[in-house]
Amino acid sequence: MRTLTKTAVLAVALSVPMAAFASQDAKKPAGAKHAAAVASHNTAGTVKSVSDTSLVITKGSGKNAKDETFTVNASTKKDGDVATGAHVTVMYTMDGKDMVATSIKAAPAHAPKAKK
Repeated sequence: MRTLTKTAVLAVALSVPMAAFASQDAKKPAGAKHAAAVASHNTAGTVKSVSDTSLVITKGSGKNAKDETFTVNASTKKDGDVATGAHVTVMYTMDGKDMVATSIKAAPAHAPKAKK
């Protein structure tokens, strides 16, 4: 009789933690996967052209100049005057091979130097 009682107590003690883990898994939707973190990148350059849907900046100068084109959408945050010739910093994410701008920050215009 003691052996049967010990076995029953042991079975109950082992089933409680298993039930707790099972209930945690039941709360997750079937097929749920951890969402991959979206990597954010940044770059800076001079605005070559800008429209409602795209931004082209030039990085570097001379032979090392390189144009980069970004997709601009309604959720892209713009800070400052983003116009041709302005120096900007662009935060972006990759959507396949497309660079999608999440934030564009234009540097404040420098005041012209006063002549002496």
